[in-house]
Amino acid sequence: GLPYPYVISSAPPPHLYFRLPTRSDQERTEGKKLRAEFPKPSSLPPADAVPQFLSEGNDLPKPYGSEEKLHYSVHTGRAKRESAFGLITSFEWTGRRFGLTTELDLIALDRTKPATISEMHGVEVKGEGMPAIVLGHEVEKWTRDEAGKFHHAGVAGFRSGWVLTGKNDGSPHGLLETSEGVWLPADALLTTEFREDPQGYARDGRKWIEVSIKKQMLVAYEGKKPVYATLVSTGRAGMENPETTTATARGQFYIHAKHVSGTMDGAPGSDSFDLRDVPYIQYFHEGYALHAAYWHDDFGKPRSHGCVNLAPIDAAWLFDWTEPGVPDEWHGALNPEGGTLVWIHG
Repeated sequence: GLPYPYVISSAPPPHLYFRLPTRSDQERTEGKKLRAEFPKPSSLPPADAVPQFLSEGNDLPKPYGSEEKLHYSVHTGRAKRESAFGLITSFEWTGRRFGLTTELDLIALDRTKPATISEMHGVEVKGEGMPAIVLGHEVEKWTRDEAGKFHHAGVAGFRSGWVLTGKNDGSPHGLLETSEGVWLPADALLTTEFREDPQGYARDGRKWIEVSIKKQMLVAYEGKKPVYATLVSTGRAGMENPETTTATARGQFYIHAKHVSGTMDGAPGSDSFDLRDVPYIQYFHEGYALHAAYWHDDFGKPRSHGCVNLAPIDAAWLFDWTEPGVPDEWHGALNPEGGTLVWIHG
């Protein structure tokens, strides 16, 4: 469900070529010891033919809105140290695999590594019940026979999602029943308790989202009913001041802009990071957004520069569910008056 195949810069990061570089161009730019091997993961399609536009010797233009950088002979410098790219196409050239990014830069893929996309996802609540996420490893599952005796039924997956029925084995801190008939130990689960949002969306039956920084958990509601829950990664600085740190802004906000993908980078002039084609971006306050992260799999731990990071499957689900809606084949949508409520708290 991601818009592109993705690669992440290795050290040193790749040069950004604006035309097909000859072997001598590459040696002059990168040094004579050029690497040529690139791991071919299943996430990267087979090599395509060299685009005719490039094979005819043309220079790549910059798309509207992209930064125009200083041009050297065949490149515009190196990518930032922490960079990641979505690829339109990739092909073999001078014994190396090159990729064409969405901002029309050519990069040597042996200067990158393939992104390992998280397969984690949350739980959709289709009936009644409250969502829960397994936080422990090797958490035992149990079933209960008609006589009330429990039997071992294997192991629940780490970070797997379940829906709790509200029944327990006689102790709320013991085994809890799930909608699948499986019982799980309460102390291995991250659970949520319903709290009405400060803006009254729950009472009005509208959609809204709750994010707990301390739990690193997101729950989507329709009125008073939870419909989806998952783990997130909020700002690294936790509960500190978001004005001066990488903490996530707390309060009540509204999703006002959505983009299928977009670039996120550090402060102007910063050499910190440059994440291209970040998928399923939903801005709710200044530069803060809900979005997918293809560059890590640490969901459940603070990790971001302030945004709310989601696993790609979760980000895609939320992108389709929230308002403003994005029509099929469109890249984004705006609602300056505000769409779905996002309530972020400790």
